[in-house]
Amino acid sequence: MDHRMMPGMTMPGMTMPAPKAKPAAKAKPRRPAPQPRRALPTRPAAAPDPHVGHDMSAMPEIAPAADPHHGHDMSAMPGMAMGRAPQGGDAPAAGTDLPPGDAAAPPAQPGLLAERVYGAAAMREADQAMRREHGGMTFAQVIVNLAEYQARRGRDGYRWDGEAWIGGDIDRLTIKTEGEGEAGGALDTAEVQALYSRALDPYWNLQAGIRHDIRPGPSRSYATIGVEGLAPYWFDVEAAVFLSDRGDALARVAAWYDQRITQYWVLQPRLEANVAAQDMPAQGIGSGLSDMELGLRLRYERVREFAPYVGLSWDRRFGQTADLARDREGGIGGISVVAGVRTWF
Repeated sequence: MDHRMMPGMTMPGMTMPAPKAKPAAKAKPRRPAPQPRRALPTRPAAAPDPHVGHDMSAMPEIAPAADPHHGHDMSAMPGMAMGRAPQGGDAPAAGTDLPPGDAAAPPAQPGLLAERVYGAAAMREADQAMRREHGGMTFAQVIVNLAEYQARRGRDGYRWDGEAWIGGDIDRLTIKTEGEGEAGGALDTAEVQALYSRALDPYWNLQAGIRHDIRPGPSRSYATIGVEGLAPYWFDVEAAVFLSDRGDALARVAAWYDQRITQYWVLQPRLEANVAAQDMPAQGIGSGLSDMELGLRLRYERVREFAPYVGLSWDRRFGQTADLARDREGGIGGISVVAGVRTWF
């Protein structure tokens, strides 16, 4: 081995020959002209079968490998859902192949599931609190449907109609009052009702209690039974029958409808009629249809809790009631221009 020729191996006292000069770069040969494509060689034909023409019947038959699960019942193994057994097989029906049964449903477990953790007493208290917070609470409202001044020819007056109630969704105590009188004069009529109200359904209440007439005198008390609610097409209806302590029978029906014209303006037609079964001269009431009132009021509900209104009201006494009013030098009715306010809180 000549160590002098290894790169990086410089021995002392030894001189390295000068490197040889690189030969001059040769000129690149010119690319030959493209040759036409030659046809691809064809695949050689498959070799002939060496057993063609041989008699294979004398060779021993090779049996397939035996199934290790042959004859085993796989239906009882977990996760091995067997399909429908082939026709003619001896496998029993299972799963959806079984006929539908008529076994009774398992009995329902009584009580709340949470009672098993928190106890029946604690869950009973929680259930009562939930019902109270979701409709079982006690509410109260005071609403004045009519509080108006009536201007008519030769006789101005005033009128009110309102109620207050306290209770829940089903049971309530209701106080009603209404009356009218002459401007600057005494009361013509005034009454108060104390009623127990029971919900019949989401739209109607059955009411029963007492009514006491303060004016006209002499004062008289009545047993009261009636209904109030929302009739089809959104008509508010009140109807009641009154039986006095002296056997006098009266009836009253009132209905009104709020027709919204704009977001704030509401037009309300109103009807009220009173009927008596007999003459009551001391109270100025005759038998039959005693009086009726028809009204049309336009209300401005910018704030629903305080809604002023203006309108027209026509009232009239009929029959014996009108005759008793003439005898007392009173009016029998007429048209009034009304202005008032509807309020509630």
